[in-house]
Amino acid sequence: MAADPRITNAVASTLCDALVDQLDSGTIKIYTGTIPTNADTAVGAQTLLATLTFGATAFGAASNGVATANSITGDSSIDATGTAAWARVATSGGTTIMDLTVGTSGEDINFNTVSFVSGASCDITSMTVTMPKT
Repeated sequence: MAADPRITNAVASTLCDALVDQLDSGTIKIYTGTIPTNADTAVGAQTLLATLTFGATAFGAASNGVATANSITGDSSIDATGTAAWARVATSGGTTIMDLTVGTSGEDINFNTVSFVSGASCDITSMTVTMPKT
């Protein structure tokens, strides 16, 4: 029989807070190429396009398993020209927390365009993290 755990809103919020609290002053790095098999896989030949930084308090307290990011500092000068495909989210010390897909619609992070141009700016204006309850 397959497990189908269902957790309460309170537990989902506690778990979500435990995750996002690790991101205080952490980073979101946007890359080209194929997303790694999992977040434990090292970055390979992918090109770093942009680095954005979470604030000292990255997220507010979760409610019903959803945490909303406080202001994220954008990258005022994109490092390289390329097509954004995925992002790695890490602690301030560089420990990987998660990888996210990038696109223009229906992805973990959505931009107006995934065509990044060296020297241009990159901003994320809002972000939420949701802890699944089922």
